[in-house]
Amino acid sequence: RVEISARELGLLEYFVAHRGEVLTRERLLAAVWSYDGNTLSRTVDVHVAKLRRKLEDRPDDPRHILTVHGIGYKFAS
Repeated sequence: RVEISARELGLLEYFVAHRGEVLTRERLLAAVWSYDGNTLSRTVDVHVAKLRRKLEDRPDDPRHILTVHGIGYKFAS
């Protein structure tokens, strides 16, 4: 059992619903946080790091939530 916040759950649900797709930070901000396209934020990165620490066996070498450098993230499970 892993305890995650409501926002982390929303992010995880979005990743699962879009499994295998490369998701930009902007798309994640819009979908999970309802931010507009003009918002610059490290919010996504912080929440992805928290999810990795809770869900990955090796957060520094993730197998589930992958970074796509220069673009965003991909849920690979």
